[in-house]
Amino acid sequence: MSRTIYNTPILRPLICWLARLGFMLTGWKLVGELPNVKKYVIIVAPHTSNWDFLLGLCFVFLHQIKLTFMAKHTIFTFPFGGLMRWLGGMPIVRTSHCNVVDATAQAFRTTDDLVVAMSPEGTRKRTERWKSGFYWMAQKGGVPIVIGFIDYKRKQIGLEGIFYPTGDYEADLPQIQAFYRDKGARYPDKFHLDQLR
Repeated sequence: MSRTIYNTPILRPLICWLARLGFMLTGWKLVGELPNVKKYVIIVAPHTSNWDFLLGLCFVFLHQIKLTFMAKHTIFTFPFGGLMRWLGGMPIVRTSHCNVVDATAQAFRTTDDLVVAMSPEGTRKRTERWKSGFYWMAQKGGVPIVIGFIDYKRKQIGLEGIFYPTGDYEADLPQIQAFYRDKGARYPDKFHLDQLR
């Protein structure tokens, strides 16, 4: 088994304590409860800043989630590549989207305990449409989508709900994005909900 934060018992409690202290000092709050399921895709939005990653890690440590997160492959190069993998990161090459979706769906079908996190926006920059990979990973893998958020207006990070994909992406996406209507991004001009009209 590869060495990650989740099987490094001495450091994990220390990082949890630092995350709790950081939230206390900065006024951030955890909101919502983890779902009572062992396998799911968790999406996190809005994603407009590098600070989102740090806040997300604090959330993961405070909830004791054993997580795999997906991120652009370019951040897994030297000097941070080893650290990102140790934190549970899996590099994604965007040109191999279909293979990543199918491989992740297969992992969900063949394991008993798996949580995969990703940003549906796929970038910190403004995007006109969300990436659909998160949806198809969940739908093909037979697992729900957990709605995670970072709200800079209220200084809250947490979970808003759980959604079971039907296989009709165009019909389901507006329902998923509806959870984010009142969430405040760090840079609001970069956050766009493409299906809410």
